[in-house]
Amino acid sequence: MTPEVTLVIPLVGAVLIALLGRWPNAREAVTLACAAALLAAVGSLVPAVLEGARPAWRGPDVLPGLGLALEVEPLGLIYAGVAALLWLPNSLYSIGYMRGHHEGHQTRFFTCFALSIASAMGIAFSGNLFTLFVFYEALSLATFPLVTHHGTAKALRSGRLYVGFLFATSMVLMLLAIVWTWTLTGTVDFRPGGILGEVSPGLTAVLFGLFMLGSGKAAVMPFHFWLPSAMVAPTPVSALLHAVAVVKAGVFVVLKVSVYVFGVDTVAAGVHHEWLLYLAAATIVIASVVAMTQDDLKARLAYSTVGQLSYIVLGAALGNALGVVGGGLHIVMHAFGKITLFFCAGAIYVAAHKTKVSELTGLGRRMPVTMLAFGVGALSIIGLPPLGGAWSKWYLGLATLDAGHAGLLAVLLLSSLLNVAYLLPIPLKAFLLPPPEGTPDEGVREAPLPCLIALGLTALASAALFFWPDLLIRLVTEVAPLGS
Repeated sequence: MTPEVTLVIPLVGAVLIALLGRWPNAREAVTLACAAALLAAVGSLVPAVLEGARPAWRGPDVLPGLGLALEVEPLGLIYAGVAALLWLPNSLYSIGYMRGHHEGHQTRFFTCFALSIASAMGIAFSGNLFTLFVFYEALSLATFPLVTHHGTAKALRSGRLYVGFLFATSMVLMLLAIVWTWTLTGTVDFRPGGILGEVSPGLTAVLFGLFMLGSGKAAVMPFHFWLPSAMVAPTPVSALLHAVAVVKAGVFVVLKVSVYVFGVDTVAAGVHHEWLLYLAAATIVIASVVAMTQDDLKARLAYSTVGQLSYIVLGAALGNALGVVGGGLHIVMHAFGKITLFFCAGAIYVAAHKTKVSELTGLGRRMPVTMLAFGVGALSIIGLPPLGGAWSKWYLGLATLDAGHAGLLAVLLLSSLLNVAYLLPIPLKAFLLPPPEGTPDEGVREAPLPCLIALGLTALASAALFFWPDLLIRLVTEVAPLGS
Protein backbone atom coordinates (compact mmCIF):
# COMPACT_ATOMS: atom_id res chain seq x y z
CA MET A 1 0.00 0.00 0.00
CA THR A 2 1.31 3.46 -0.91
CA PRO A 3 0.18 6.74 0.68
CA GLU A 4 -1.59 8.25 -2.34
CA VAL A 5 -4.33 5.63 -1.92
CA THR A 6 -5.35 7.34 1.33
CA LEU A 7 -6.07 10.50 -0.67
CA VAL A 8 -7.83 8.73 -3.52
CA ILE A 9 -10.37 6.96 -1.28
CA PRO A 10 -11.98 10.10 0.27
CA LEU A 11 -11.68 12.03 -3.02
CA VAL A 12 -13.54 9.30 -4.91
CA GLY A 13 -15.98 9.17 -2.02
CA ALA A 14 -16.63 12.91 -2.33
CA VAL A 15 -17.47 12.54 -6.04
CA LEU A 16 -19.80 9.58 -5.44
CA ILE A 17 -21.53 11.31 -2.53
CA ALA A 18 -22.19 14.37 -4.70
CA LEU A 19 -23.57 12.20 -7.51
CA LEU A 20 -25.84 10.25 -5.17
CA GLY A 21 -27.43 13.28 -3.52
CA ARG A 22 -30.92 12.32 -4.69
CA TRP A 23 -30.68 8.96 -2.91
CA PRO A 24 -29.81 9.62 0.77
CA ASN A 25 -29.47 5.97 1.78
CA ALA A 26 -27.02 5.26 -1.05
CA ARG A 27 -25.14 8.49 -0.34
CA GLU A 28 -24.67 7.62 3.29
CA ALA A 29 -23.77 4.01 2.49
CA VAL A 30 -20.96 5.33 0.30
CA THR A 31 -19.84 7.64 3.12
CA LEU A 32 -19.59 4.74 5.58
CA ALA A 33 -17.96 2.44 3.02
CA CYS A 34 -15.29 5.02 2.17
CA ALA A 35 -14.63 5.65 5.86
CA ALA A 36 -14.15 1.91 6.42
CA ALA A 37 -11.93 1.61 3.33
CA LEU A 38 -9.74 4.51 4.46
CA LEU A 39 -9.35 2.99 7.91
CA ALA A 40 -8.24 -0.29 6.30
CA ALA A 41 -5.81 1.55 4.01
CA VAL A 42 -4.19 3.50 6.84
CA GLY A 43 -4.09 0.41 9.03
CA SER A 44 -2.29 -1.54 6.30
CA LEU A 45 0.61 0.94 6.49
CA VAL A 46 1.31 0.30 10.18
CA PRO A 47 3.34 -2.98 9.93
CA ALA A 48 5.71 -1.56 7.31
CA VAL A 49 6.34 1.62 9.30
CA LEU A 50 7.01 -0.34 12.47
CA GLU A 51 9.61 -2.36 10.53
CA GLY A 52 11.37 0.84 9.49
CA ALA A 53 9.95 1.28 5.98
CA ARG A 54 8.75 4.68 4.78
CA PRO A 55 6.28 4.13 1.90
CA ALA A 56 6.45 7.12 -0.42
CA TRP A 57 5.01 8.69 -3.59
CA ARG A 58 6.19 11.69 -5.57
CA GLY A 59 4.30 13.65 -8.20
CA PRO A 60 5.74 15.76 -11.02
CA ASP A 61 7.78 18.80 -10.05
CA VAL A 62 6.12 22.21 -10.11
CA LEU A 63 9.56 23.84 -10.06
CA PRO A 64 12.92 22.05 -10.29
CA GLY A 65 13.18 19.94 -7.15
CA LEU A 66 9.82 21.14 -5.83
CA GLY A 67 6.65 19.08 -6.14
CA LEU A 68 4.00 17.18 -4.28
CA ALA A 69 5.51 14.34 -2.25
CA LEU A 70 3.99 11.92 0.23
CA GLU A 71 5.88 9.83 2.76
CA VAL A 72 4.55 7.73 5.61
CA GLU A 73 6.46 8.27 8.85
CA PRO A 74 5.34 7.45 12.41
CA LEU A 75 4.13 10.91 13.46
CA GLY A 76 2.08 11.35 10.30
CA LEU A 77 0.71 7.84 10.65
CA ILE A 78 -0.60 8.73 14.11
CA TYR A 79 -2.44 11.79 12.81
CA ALA A 80 -3.75 9.93 9.77
CA GLY A 81 -4.88 7.12 12.05
CA VAL A 82 -6.86 9.55 14.20
CA ALA A 83 -8.60 11.07 11.17
CA ALA A 84 -9.34 7.67 9.62
CA LEU A 85 -10.54 6.11 12.87
CA LEU A 86 -12.84 8.98 13.69
CA TRP A 87 -14.29 9.47 10.21
CA LEU A 88 -16.33 6.29 10.63
CA PRO A 89 -18.09 7.09 13.94
CA ASN A 90 -18.40 10.76 12.94
CA SER A 91 -20.14 9.71 9.72
CA LEU A 92 -22.46 7.42 11.62
CA TYR A 93 -23.18 10.18 14.12
CA SER A 94 -23.74 12.70 11.34
CA ILE A 95 -26.38 10.50 9.75
CA GLY A 96 -28.39 10.40 12.97
CA TYR A 97 -27.81 14.09 13.74
CA MET A 98 -28.53 15.50 10.29
CA ARG A 99 -31.68 13.43 9.88
CA GLY A 100 -32.83 13.86 13.46
CA HIS A 101 -32.43 17.62 13.23
CA HIS A 102 -33.81 17.80 9.67
CA GLU A 103 -30.77 19.70 8.42
CA GLY A 104 -30.67 20.95 4.84
CA HIS A 105 -27.85 20.62 2.30
CA GLN A 106 -26.89 17.18 3.56
CA THR A 107 -25.21 16.14 0.30
CA ARG A 108 -22.96 19.21 0.41
CA PHE A 109 -22.20 18.43 4.04
CA PHE A 110 -21.05 14.84 3.42
CA THR A 111 -19.15 15.85 0.27
CA CYS A 112 -17.17 18.57 2.03
CA PHE A 113 -16.56 16.26 4.96
CA ALA A 114 -14.92 13.73 2.62
CA LEU A 115 -12.82 16.48 1.03
CA SER A 116 -11.71 17.57 4.51
CA ILE A 117 -10.57 14.04 5.32
CA ALA A 118 -8.63 13.88 2.04
CA SER A 119 -6.89 17.14 2.98
CA ALA A 120 -6.05 15.73 6.41
CA MET A 121 -4.45 12.69 4.76
CA GLY A 122 -2.33 14.99 2.60
CA ILE A 123 -1.18 16.91 5.65
CA ALA A 124 -0.43 13.75 7.60
CA PHE A 125 1.66 12.13 4.88
CA SER A 126 3.27 15.27 3.45
CA GLY A 127 6.86 14.57 2.48
CA ASN A 128 7.88 18.20 2.27
CA LEU A 129 6.78 21.67 3.30
CA PHE A 130 5.29 22.45 -0.11
CA THR A 131 2.92 19.48 0.09
CA LEU A 132 2.07 20.34 3.69
CA PHE A 133 1.18 23.91 2.70
CA VAL A 134 -1.00 22.86 -0.27
CA PHE A 135 -3.13 20.48 1.79
CA TYR A 136 -3.17 22.81 4.80
CA GLU A 137 -4.83 25.44 2.60
CA ALA A 138 -7.10 22.84 0.98
CA LEU A 139 -8.38 21.92 4.43
CA SER A 140 -9.39 25.52 5.10
CA LEU A 141 -11.29 25.66 1.80
CA ALA A 142 -13.00 22.30 2.31
CA THR A 143 -14.22 23.17 5.80
CA PHE A 144 -15.49 26.66 4.95
CA PRO A 145 -18.86 25.39 3.59
CA LEU A 146 -19.21 23.28 6.72
CA VAL A 147 -18.71 26.22 9.06
CA THR A 148 -21.23 28.29 7.06
CA HIS A 149 -23.63 25.35 6.66
CA HIS A 150 -26.71 27.06 8.10
CA GLY A 151 -26.37 30.04 5.75
CA THR A 152 -27.46 32.56 8.38
CA ALA A 153 -25.86 35.97 8.72
CA LYS A 154 -24.09 34.75 11.87
CA ALA A 155 -22.82 31.62 10.14
CA LEU A 156 -21.55 33.57 7.14
CA ARG A 157 -19.83 36.11 9.38
CA SER A 158 -18.17 33.32 11.39
CA GLY A 159 -17.13 31.57 8.17
CA ARG A 160 -15.49 34.69 6.80
CA LEU A 161 -13.61 35.18 10.07
CA TYR A 162 -12.61 31.50 10.06
CA VAL A 163 -11.22 31.30 6.55
CA GLY A 164 -9.89 34.86 6.52
CA PHE A 165 -7.81 34.45 9.66
CA LEU A 166 -6.50 30.99 8.74
CA PHE A 167 -5.48 32.15 5.27
CA ALA A 168 -3.90 35.32 6.66
CA THR A 169 -1.65 33.47 9.12
CA SER A 170 -0.62 30.76 6.68
CA MET A 171 -0.15 33.00 3.62
CA VAL A 172 1.75 35.73 5.45
CA LEU A 173 3.74 33.82 8.06
CA MET A 174 3.93 30.14 7.13
CA LEU A 175 4.49 30.69 3.40
CA LEU A 176 7.23 33.22 4.17
CA ALA A 177 8.89 30.69 6.46
CA ILE A 178 8.71 27.97 3.79
CA VAL A 179 10.18 30.16 1.03
CA TRP A 180 12.89 31.45 3.37
CA THR A 181 13.77 27.90 4.46
CA TRP A 182 14.06 26.82 0.80
CA THR A 183 16.29 29.80 0.04
CA LEU A 184 18.59 29.08 2.97
CA THR A 185 18.82 25.30 2.69
CA GLY A 186 17.96 24.46 -0.91
CA THR A 187 15.34 21.95 0.22
CA VAL A 188 11.88 21.76 1.77
CA ASP A 189 11.99 18.01 2.44
CA PHE A 190 11.30 16.72 5.92
CA ARG A 191 14.32 14.96 7.44
CA PRO A 192 14.88 13.33 10.84
CA GLY A 193 16.99 15.73 12.86
CA GLY A 194 15.96 18.76 10.81
CA ILE A 195 17.31 20.62 7.78
CA LEU A 196 18.54 23.87 9.38
CA GLY A 197 21.86 22.68 10.76
CA GLU A 198 23.95 25.20 8.79
CA VAL A 199 21.62 28.15 9.41
CA SER A 200 22.67 30.70 12.03
CA PRO A 201 20.92 30.59 15.43
CA GLY A 202 19.42 34.04 14.89
CA LEU A 203 17.77 33.13 11.57
CA THR A 204 16.68 29.78 13.00
CA ALA A 205 14.91 31.59 15.83
CA VAL A 206 13.11 33.89 13.38
CA LEU A 207 12.00 30.93 11.24
CA PHE A 208 10.79 29.10 14.33
CA GLY A 209 8.57 32.04 15.25
CA LEU A 210 7.17 32.31 11.72
CA PHE A 211 6.31 28.62 11.55
CA MET A 212 4.77 28.50 15.01
CA LEU A 213 2.62 31.60 14.60
CA GLY A 214 1.82 30.70 10.99
CA SER A 215 0.11 27.52 12.17
CA GLY A 216 -3.06 29.45 12.99
CA LYS A 217 -5.13 26.28 13.26
CA ALA A 218 -3.25 25.49 16.49
CA ALA A 219 -5.31 28.30 18.10
CA VAL A 220 -2.64 29.55 20.49
CA MET A 221 -3.78 32.77 22.16
CA PRO A 222 -4.24 35.45 20.91
CA PHE A 223 -4.76 33.59 17.60
CA HIS A 224 -7.64 31.51 18.96
CA PHE A 225 -10.74 33.66 18.47
CA TRP A 226 -11.79 32.01 15.19
CA LEU A 227 -12.38 28.68 16.95
CA PRO A 228 -15.18 29.64 19.39
CA SER A 229 -16.74 31.69 16.58
CA ALA A 230 -16.86 28.58 14.35
CA MET A 231 -19.13 26.83 16.87
CA VAL A 232 -22.09 28.23 14.92
CA ALA A 233 -21.67 25.16 12.68
CA PRO A 234 -23.63 21.91 13.23
CA THR A 235 -22.23 19.70 15.99
CA PRO A 236 -20.68 17.09 13.63
CA VAL A 237 -18.70 19.95 12.10
CA SER A 238 -17.59 21.06 15.56
CA ALA A 239 -16.40 17.51 16.13
CA LEU A 240 -14.48 17.67 12.84
CA LEU A 241 -12.90 21.00 13.77
CA HIS A 242 -11.90 19.96 17.28
CA ALA A 243 -11.05 16.28 17.04
CA VAL A 244 -10.66 14.94 13.53
CA ALA A 245 -8.98 17.44 11.25
CA VAL A 246 -8.65 21.20 11.63
CA VAL A 247 -7.13 22.06 15.00
CA LYS A 248 -5.32 18.74 15.04
CA ALA A 249 -3.79 19.75 11.71
CA GLY A 250 -2.52 22.93 13.37
CA VAL A 251 -0.81 21.24 16.30
CA PHE A 252 0.39 18.40 14.06
CA VAL A 253 2.16 21.00 11.89
CA VAL A 254 3.76 22.50 15.01
CA LEU A 255 4.99 19.08 16.09
CA LYS A 256 6.11 17.88 12.65
CA VAL A 257 7.96 21.09 11.81
CA SER A 258 9.67 21.04 15.21
CA VAL A 259 10.90 17.48 14.65
CA TYR A 260 11.63 17.36 10.91
CA VAL A 261 12.55 20.96 9.97
CA PHE A 262 14.30 22.17 13.15
CA GLY A 263 15.08 18.96 15.02
CA VAL A 264 14.46 18.35 18.71
CA ASP A 265 18.03 19.22 19.69
CA THR A 266 17.94 22.50 17.76
CA VAL A 267 14.68 23.48 19.43
CA ALA A 268 16.26 22.82 22.81
CA ALA A 269 19.50 24.64 22.14
CA GLY A 270 19.23 27.12 19.33
CA VAL A 271 15.88 28.78 18.67
CA HIS A 272 15.17 30.79 21.83
CA HIS A 273 11.93 28.84 22.27
CA GLU A 274 11.09 30.03 25.78
CA TRP A 275 8.57 32.57 24.49
CA LEU A 276 6.49 29.76 23.00
CA LEU A 277 6.61 27.83 26.28
CA TYR A 278 5.21 30.84 28.14
CA LEU A 279 2.63 31.58 25.45
CA ALA A 280 1.43 27.97 25.51
CA ALA A 281 1.31 27.95 29.32
CA ALA A 282 -0.68 31.20 29.37
CA THR A 283 -3.10 29.80 26.77
CA ILE A 284 -3.61 26.63 28.83
CA VAL A 285 -4.55 28.54 31.97
CA ILE A 286 -6.48 31.47 30.46
CA ALA A 287 -8.57 29.26 28.16
CA SER A 288 -9.45 27.00 31.08
CA VAL A 289 -10.55 29.97 33.18
CA VAL A 290 -12.64 31.34 30.31
CA ALA A 291 -14.22 27.91 29.80
CA MET A 292 -15.49 28.01 33.39
CA THR A 293 -17.46 31.17 32.61
CA GLN A 294 -19.26 29.78 29.54
CA ASP A 295 -22.86 28.64 30.00
CA ASP A 296 -23.21 27.62 26.35
CA LEU A 297 -22.05 23.99 26.25
CA LYS A 298 -20.33 24.14 22.86
CA ALA A 299 -18.57 27.38 23.78
CA ARG A 300 -17.29 25.77 26.99
CA LEU A 301 -15.97 22.83 24.99
CA ALA A 302 -14.43 25.19 22.43
CA TYR A 303 -12.39 27.05 25.05
CA SER A 304 -11.44 23.70 26.54
CA THR A 305 -10.00 22.77 23.14
CA VAL A 306 -8.00 26.01 22.96
CA GLY A 307 -6.33 25.10 26.23
CA GLN A 308 -5.81 21.43 25.40
CA LEU A 309 -4.18 22.21 22.04
CA SER A 310 -1.48 24.17 23.80
CA TYR A 311 -0.49 21.03 25.68
CA ILE A 312 0.79 19.77 22.31
CA VAL A 313 2.45 23.10 21.48
CA LEU A 314 4.11 23.00 24.89
CA GLY A 315 5.38 19.47 24.21
CA ALA A 316 6.90 20.56 20.90
CA ALA A 317 8.53 23.67 22.42
CA LEU A 318 10.14 21.84 25.35
CA GLY A 319 12.81 20.48 23.00
CA ASN A 320 13.09 16.96 24.37
CA ALA A 321 11.96 13.49 23.37
CA LEU A 322 9.47 13.23 26.24
CA GLY A 323 7.73 16.39 25.03
CA VAL A 324 7.36 15.00 21.51
CA VAL A 325 6.04 11.72 22.90
CA GLY A 326 3.56 13.50 25.18
CA GLY A 327 2.47 15.84 22.38
CA GLY A 328 2.04 13.00 19.91
CA LEU A 329 0.00 10.99 22.38
CA HIS A 330 -2.15 14.00 23.25
CA ILE A 331 -3.18 14.39 19.60
CA VAL A 332 -4.86 11.00 19.94
CA MET A 333 -6.08 11.13 23.53
CA HIS A 334 -7.64 14.57 23.20
CA ALA A 335 -9.24 13.64 19.87
CA PHE A 336 -11.21 10.73 21.32
CA GLY A 337 -12.14 12.49 24.55
CA LYS A 338 -13.22 15.73 22.87
CA ILE A 339 -15.17 14.12 20.04
CA THR A 340 -17.11 12.19 22.69
CA LEU A 341 -18.00 15.44 24.44
CA PHE A 342 -19.14 17.09 21.21
CA PHE A 343 -21.13 14.02 20.22
CA CYS A 344 -22.89 14.25 23.58
CA ALA A 345 -23.54 17.98 23.16
CA GLY A 346 -25.14 17.32 19.78
CA ALA A 347 -27.19 14.42 21.11
CA ILE A 348 -28.52 16.66 23.88
CA TYR A 349 -29.45 19.31 21.33
CA VAL A 350 -31.23 16.86 19.02
CA ALA A 351 -33.10 15.01 21.79
CA ALA A 352 -33.73 17.73 24.38
CA HIS A 353 -33.13 20.98 22.46
CA LYS A 354 -30.83 22.21 25.23
CA THR A 355 -27.63 24.15 24.62
CA LYS A 356 -26.85 25.64 28.05
CA VAL A 357 -24.89 23.98 30.84
CA SER A 358 -27.39 25.39 33.35
CA GLU A 359 -30.18 23.47 31.60
CA LEU A 360 -28.60 20.02 32.01
CA THR A 361 -29.31 19.45 35.70
CA GLY A 362 -31.19 16.16 36.12
CA LEU A 363 -30.93 15.26 32.44
CA GLY A 364 -29.05 12.06 33.23
CA ARG A 365 -32.32 10.46 34.28
CA ARG A 366 -33.69 10.92 30.75
CA MET A 367 -30.48 10.50 28.78
CA PRO A 368 -28.29 8.16 30.86
CA VAL A 369 -26.19 6.78 27.99
CA THR A 370 -25.34 10.25 26.70
CA MET A 371 -24.46 11.67 30.09
CA LEU A 372 -22.41 8.60 31.06
CA ALA A 373 -20.41 8.97 27.85
CA PHE A 374 -19.98 12.67 28.62
CA GLY A 375 -18.51 11.71 32.01
CA VAL A 376 -16.05 9.32 30.35
CA GLY A 377 -14.94 11.96 27.85
CA ALA A 378 -14.57 14.53 30.62
CA LEU A 379 -12.40 12.24 32.74
CA SER A 380 -10.13 11.57 29.76
CA ILE A 381 -9.72 15.29 29.07
CA ILE A 382 -8.97 15.84 32.76
CA GLY A 383 -6.31 13.12 32.49
CA LEU A 384 -7.50 10.71 35.16
CA PRO A 385 -6.93 6.95 34.90
CA PRO A 386 -8.27 4.65 33.64
CA LEU A 387 -8.78 6.93 30.62
CA GLY A 388 -6.33 7.55 27.79
CA GLY A 389 -5.71 11.20 28.61
CA ALA A 390 -3.73 10.11 31.65
CA TRP A 391 -0.86 8.85 29.47
CA SER A 392 -0.29 12.00 27.43
CA LYS A 393 -0.41 14.22 30.51
CA TRP A 394 1.99 11.87 32.31
CA TYR A 395 4.60 12.13 29.56
CA LEU A 396 4.14 15.88 29.24
CA GLY A 397 4.62 16.25 32.99
CA LEU A 398 7.84 14.21 32.80
CA ALA A 399 8.96 16.36 29.87
CA THR A 400 8.65 19.58 31.87
CA LEU A 401 10.83 18.13 34.62
CA ASP A 402 13.35 16.77 32.11
CA ALA A 403 13.63 20.25 30.60
CA GLY A 404 14.07 21.84 34.04
CA HIS A 405 10.75 23.71 33.97
CA ALA A 406 9.03 22.72 37.20
CA GLY A 407 6.81 25.79 36.88
CA LEU A 408 5.31 24.34 33.72
CA LEU A 409 4.46 21.15 35.60
CA ALA A 410 2.52 23.35 38.03
CA VAL A 411 0.69 24.85 35.03
CA LEU A 412 -0.31 21.36 33.84
CA LEU A 413 -1.55 20.40 37.31
CA LEU A 414 -3.49 23.66 37.67
CA SER A 415 -5.02 23.10 34.26
CA SER A 416 -6.21 19.63 35.23
CA LEU A 417 -7.87 21.08 38.32
CA LEU A 418 -9.58 23.69 36.15
CA ASN A 419 -10.66 20.90 33.78
CA VAL A 420 -12.33 19.24 36.76
CA ALA A 421 -14.07 22.49 37.65
CA TYR A 422 -15.63 23.17 34.24
CA LEU A 423 -16.31 19.61 33.02
CA LEU A 424 -17.07 17.25 35.89
CA PRO A 425 -20.03 19.14 37.44
CA ILE A 426 -21.97 18.66 34.19
CA PRO A 427 -22.46 14.86 34.42
CA LEU A 428 -22.57 14.93 38.23
CA LYS A 429 -25.46 17.41 38.29
CA ALA A 430 -27.15 15.54 35.46
CA PHE A 431 -27.24 12.33 37.49
CA LEU A 432 -27.29 13.41 41.13
CA LEU A 433 -29.67 16.38 41.14
CA PRO A 434 -33.34 16.47 40.14
CA PRO A 435 -34.34 18.64 37.19
CA PRO A 436 -35.52 22.14 38.13
CA GLU A 437 -39.22 22.48 38.83
CA GLY A 438 -41.28 23.24 35.78
CA THR A 439 -38.71 21.79 33.38
CA PRO A 440 -40.62 19.98 30.61
CA ASP A 441 -38.34 16.92 30.36
CA GLU A 442 -41.04 14.25 30.47
CA GLY A 443 -40.91 13.59 26.73
CA VAL A 444 -37.11 13.69 26.43
CA ARG A 445 -35.46 10.46 25.31
CA GLU A 446 -32.04 9.51 24.04
CA ALA A 447 -30.88 10.78 20.64
CA PRO A 448 -31.26 8.62 17.50
CA LEU A 449 -29.50 5.26 17.63
CA PRO A 450 -26.65 6.18 15.22
CA CYS A 451 -25.71 9.04 17.55
CA LEU A 452 -25.69 6.74 20.58
CA ILE A 453 -23.60 4.10 18.82
CA ALA A 454 -21.04 6.71 17.75
CA LEU A 455 -20.65 8.36 21.16
CA GLY A 456 -20.56 4.96 22.83
CA LEU A 457 -17.74 3.80 20.55
CA THR A 458 -15.60 6.89 21.12
CA ALA A 459 -16.16 6.73 24.88
CA LEU A 460 -15.09 3.07 24.91
CA ALA A 461 -12.05 3.97 22.81
CA SER A 462 -11.06 6.63 25.37
CA ALA A 463 -10.96 3.87 27.98
CA ALA A 464 -9.24 1.34 25.71
CA LEU A 465 -6.42 3.81 25.01
CA PHE A 466 -5.47 3.69 28.68
CA PHE A 467 -5.11 -0.09 28.73
CA TRP A 468 -3.59 -0.53 25.27
CA PRO A 469 -1.39 2.48 24.47
CA ASP A 470 1.58 0.35 23.37
CA LEU A 471 1.21 0.79 19.61
CA LEU A 472 0.93 4.57 19.91
CA ILE A 473 3.90 4.79 22.27
CA ARG A 474 5.96 2.60 19.94
CA LEU A 475 5.14 4.79 16.94
CA VAL A 476 5.85 8.10 18.63
CA THR A 477 9.11 6.85 20.19
CA GLU A 478 10.23 5.92 16.66
CA VAL A 479 10.18 9.68 16.04
CA ALA A 480 11.75 10.71 19.35
CA PRO A 481 13.53 7.77 21.04
CA LEU A 482 13.40 8.07 24.82
CA GLY A 483 16.76 8.16 26.54
CA SER A 484 18.56 9.39 23.41
